[in-house]
Amino acid sequence: MFGLLINDKEVKEIEYLIKREMDEILFDLKDERIDHIVKRAMEERYKILFSLFRRVASHHECLKYMWKDKKGRKKHM
Repeated sequence: MFGLLINDKEVKEIEYLIKREMDEILFDLKDERIDHIVKRAMEERYKILFSLFRRVASHHECLKYMWKDKKGRKKHM
């Protein structure tokens, strides 16, 4: 396990970068031209990013980016 000391400005920057990357993945997952194997890898990357995001973001922000199943229900990761 690693420890990291960062200030509030750096936390906001990390939060912004992770949100931007997750938004990009969510957008690409809607593209029907992308193969399902590639989408599965993208989903795995999203899960990793979300676990990092939970460490720096507020609970309210995390709720916005929780993974939804096919029926639209939010799943815990």
